[in-house]
Amino acid sequence: MKLTSYGAAEEVTGSCHLIETGNSKILLDCGLIQGRRKDELRNHDAFPFNPAELDAVVLSHAHIDHSGRLPMLINQGFNGRIHTHAATCDLLDILLKDSAALNARDVDYRNKRRARAGKPLLTPLYDKQDVEKTIKLLQPLEFQTPLRIAEGVTIQLFDAGHILGSAMVELVLVEREQSRTVVFSGDLGHRGSPILHDFSYLKKADLLLMESTYGNRLHRDWSETLDEVSEIAGKLSSVRGNILIPAFSVGRSQMILYTMARYFTEWNLKRYKIFLDSPMAIKASEVYLKHTNLYDEEAAAYYKDNGPLLAMPNLHFSESADESRAINAMPSGAIVVAGSGMCTGGRILHHFKHNLWRPDAHVIISGYQSNGTLGRKLVDGADSVKIFGRPTAVRAQIHTIGGLSAHADQQGMVDWYTHFDNTPPVLLVHGEKKSMITLAGRLKDECGARAKAAKRGKTTDLLALDKFGR
Repeated sequence: MKLTSYGAAEEVTGSCHLIETGNSKILLDCGLIQGRRKDELRNHDAFPFNPAELDAVVLSHAHIDHSGRLPMLINQGFNGRIHTHAATCDLLDILLKDSAALNARDVDYRNKRRARAGKPLLTPLYDKQDVEKTIKLLQPLEFQTPLRIAEGVTIQLFDAGHILGSAMVELVLVEREQSRTVVFSGDLGHRGSPILHDFSYLKKADLLLMESTYGNRLHRDWSETLDEVSEIAGKLSSVRGNILIPAFSVGRSQMILYTMARYFTEWNLKRYKIFLDSPMAIKASEVYLKHTNLYDEEAAAYYKDNGPLLAMPNLHFSESADESRAINAMPSGAIVVAGSGMCTGGRILHHFKHNLWRPDAHVIISGYQSNGTLGRKLVDGADSVKIFGRPTAVRAQIHTIGGLSAHADQQGMVDWYTHFDNTPPVLLVHGEKKSMITLAGRLKDECGARAKAAKRGKTTDLLALDKFGR
């Protein structure tokens, strides 16, 4: 038995982890690499294993850095089942089609320049037909429902509290009377955040494959975050200009709109026109409104008393490009929630083009910004950034609210670990090197854990875990 990480090893995106026994091969996640252009080019590389030999794929959740290479996996020979939560199946139909369209547009744009330069043309990673093939292989699974997916491999999903349907994965592996339990955290959610339940606690594991996105940071408590947001809302209630909120289409956008709806009166939001300017976020919101059984107690009570979570009298869904462009005719009075979350593309860039240079404009950064992204440059205080290749002055006020993150912070990860009855070794993934080193150190010092960062392509022997970390 062995485990090899081929993605999200000493980096945040590109989740891809292979588990092998003598009889079966299981892939955990198959995500796109996101961030700098040179990193994203690695998405075109062939898989370092034979997809046709895989017995099954287990998908933790729908975010594209965990799911975005699935159509490529199928194009290269995989024909098994993709096991994931039912809500994730609904979201994947949206996210993968959007990913295919975005990639096609990007390749078309780049090919025009390459053709003029006499360079070979690029091929899209996949198209919508490839996505349709992927969707047909999805096998929905509810939380806490054990399922044998291959010889000697039984899985069970538990609520990770990150986005709708997000799961941590327990795998029980059996080979020649030897048994190992591997738990993959997926992306752990931020405890106390709106709509979803907090992440589950498990008791037993022989090895943890554990995310570390915020392994070197602490979030404010959700109550403190609400106070911070309320303070910003109070300051902005009498200002001119527009408020721009770059947000991930799945999870963050719905959380933001639900919070606005709950505090609509207190924050005097009636004076604004509020726009959800993202076709994908609009479709994802419909999925959130469908799976009411996944709401936490507070959201369930709100839904019972008030109806759909996101409803506000001045909320507008901007589906078409014309509707999006019309927003930019407004010099003030608009709150715009638009993708992408890290400001690497999407409609938020057009709103930046029209507002970022205005001193009376405001940008609220509500989530993690990877190195090299436009969002990270804004957080780091850049005076000027490039929008569509042209320098643009940053005169808008930038507000960073870390407590709105959909990821657990360092304390949340440590608390999750301490609930295991034993002290299982930890292989850290899904984080920058600094985050991994910091989290590994704390797990060692406070919990006595053997913890280390996964290295891309390096294999861990699951039958020799007594030697782990030595």
